[in-house]
Amino acid sequence: MGTTNTVITTWKQNMQFHSTNPAGDLLIDASPDDGGNGDGLRPKALMLSALAGCSGLDVAQMIKKMRLEVDDFRIDIHAELTDEHPKYYHKVKVEYHFYGSDLAEKKLQRAVDLSVETYCGVMEMFRKFADMEIETIFHSS
Repeated sequence: MGTTNTVITTWKQNMQFHSTNPAGDLLIDASPDDGGNGDGLRPKALMLSALAGCSGLDVAQMIKKMRLEVDDFRIDIHAELTDEHPKYYHKVKVEYHFYGSDLAEKKLQRAVDLSVETYCGVMEMFRKFADMEIETIFHSS
């Protein structure tokens, strides 16, 4: 039997909701264009943060385990929504940016590949509905 996660999401006012997470709480709200006050995070964009966070944690763990020298690491996600309702991300590009003066490019690429292909459960969920493009970019200083 697998692990079960539970989040409780409660309507606060207008279009705003309060949602629990095992590590803290967050507010969800619609933009003013969609009738909200814009005082919370957007649900679809939260999915992109979850994707970046899931894969980022994998890569950070491998950077630590392999004792790699990385000054900075950033993940940019560009996601395209469908035109028709229900709108969902059908094209998603994930860019892994590594910065440093002595980047072990092959090992960092291996860390990204392991996350993308094996470890990141959120990536696997995205694969069920989106065309995924992955790119690794090295910025040597």
